[in-house]
Amino acid sequence: MGEVVPLPVSEPAREERPVLVIDLGGQYSQLIARRVRECRVYSELVGHGVSAEDIRARNPLALVLSGGPASVYAEGAPRIDPRIYELGIPTLGICYGMQLMAQDLGGSVDRTGVSEFGKTDVRVHEGALFAGLAEEQTTWMSHRDSVTAPPAGARVVAGSNSTPIAAFEHAERKLYGVQFHPEVVHTPCGMEVLKNFLYSVADAPATWTAAAVIEEQVERIRAQVGSERVLCALSGGVDSAVAALLVHKAVGDQLTCVFVDHGLLRKEEAAQVVETFRGHFHVPLIHVDAEERFLARLDGVDDPEEKRTRIGEEFIRVFEAESRKLEGHPAARAKPARPPNGVAKSTPQINYLVQGTLYSDVIESGGTEGVAAKIKSHHNVGGLPEEMAMELVEPLRLLFKDEVRRVGEELGLPERMVWRHPFPGPGLAIRIIGEVTQERLEILREADSILLDEIRRAGLYRELWQCFAVLPAIRSVGVQGDERTYAYPIVIRAVTSEDAMTADWARLPYDLLETISSRIINEIPAVNRVALDISSKPPSTIEWE
Repeated sequence: MGEVVPLPVSEPAREERPVLVIDLGGQYSQLIARRVRECRVYSELVGHGVSAEDIRARNPLALVLSGGPASVYAEGAPRIDPRIYELGIPTLGICYGMQLMAQDLGGSVDRTGVSEFGKTDVRVHEGALFAGLAEEQTTWMSHRDSVTAPPAGARVVAGSNSTPIAAFEHAERKLYGVQFHPEVVHTPCGMEVLKNFLYSVADAPATWTAAAVIEEQVERIRAQVGSERVLCALSGGVDSAVAALLVHKAVGDQLTCVFVDHGLLRKEEAAQVVETFRGHFHVPLIHVDAEERFLARLDGVDDPEEKRTRIGEEFIRVFEAESRKLEGHPAARAKPARPPNGVAKSTPQINYLVQGTLYSDVIESGGTEGVAAKIKSHHNVGGLPEEMAMELVEPLRLLFKDEVRRVGEELGLPERMVWRHPFPGPGLAIRIIGEVTQERLEILREADSILLDEIRRAGLYRELWQCFAVLPAIRSVGVQGDERTYAYPIVIRAVTSEDAMTADWARLPYDLLETISSRIINEIPAVNRVALDISSKPPSTIEWE
């Protein structure tokens, strides 16, 4: 018998290999992953408990250790498997990540008594991370501890007046560290530092594009659903719209979209969704009027987390009910799934449900590997019921919002939908602070419509990341026309964002605010004052106008 020669195993395409961002508890961990993708390199966020074996199995192009609020020498501080450093994978430590790398590899980290918070000037030396950059650079730092001795064999390549070791590198072991945050916009050279690491050190290809995402997801969708029929949960926002178009591109008339009008949408939004999908894309669409059903589930509920949970569960129940009714519906009389013998299936059961879940939704809802703290339960993640009759299809689950928009443009989604301001799945229900009622919904819907109308009229809509009205469910005494009023306030929130991850309050012109306020008060009798929220948090700390 001849010798058995094993067939060679081909290396995976470089665009299939990720950059893994190891989350060590930093508030900017998501942003690091986002910035890597901005360099057109695919990245994922993973928990710091990931093992060396797990990382080796993923075969990543590079690793990034995030920042974090802890001290590396404190009890219970986040750590990583030390064997990771021995894998030979290019690794960049940022802030806490740099300090952890230094400590793990024989360097030292101490609290020197000198802290740096905010813009910091550093002097860079020759090194791979700073190739092509000026000797003097402005960076953004946030640390109390400092690396006081680099790992053996590493050389210092940047320093500031207060922090002599602001960056080091060990080229032979492909280990690099920076004390500053290259991912934030306050570090002007930050993207160049990341690109130097990704392109020069890790030899990562810049292939993460909208077209590549579409091609990959179409293949994944086809592999998952085969020839079976698919139901899409169309909510009216850009996320579910792009998810629907991706699935339609993959499986065509196997898809039926179900648009649930839960009565929590913005003014005239339902009509726009129906016109776009039925009229523009000719996608099979069922329009379900479920306002009464959702309002009944929200009766007496004022806690926002409870609202999200109830709305998420009700969405699933509506879709399950629609899947059972689809066989006789005109919109569903597309090509039925057929087995190899050509005989149509006798049961109309649909086993697949499409959702426009985003990567940020997953992370904010607590992640999947202890990656992040739970910020809020997104109705399509943390709000899902434990028992579901359908398997989820989530083609956007690893995309951020701005990436979804680029995919939407590539798919031909109309501009008015692609660039629509982010709108939560639970809709106006969580923009009412308190119990949701029909009256409050109508008040908020009209106020929000006036606000957006004036923002568009002023030519500011595309400049703002998000602008919306909030209704606190309280009444206060006011005076209008020399008479007493007892009515609601409306809170206006407007923010800008340069990276789709961090936001700052928008400085709207006073004459515009005056126009908005006057229109809302004069056109909505149930409102007697307008407030402007200028905090960086959800509407709680407000400044009255």
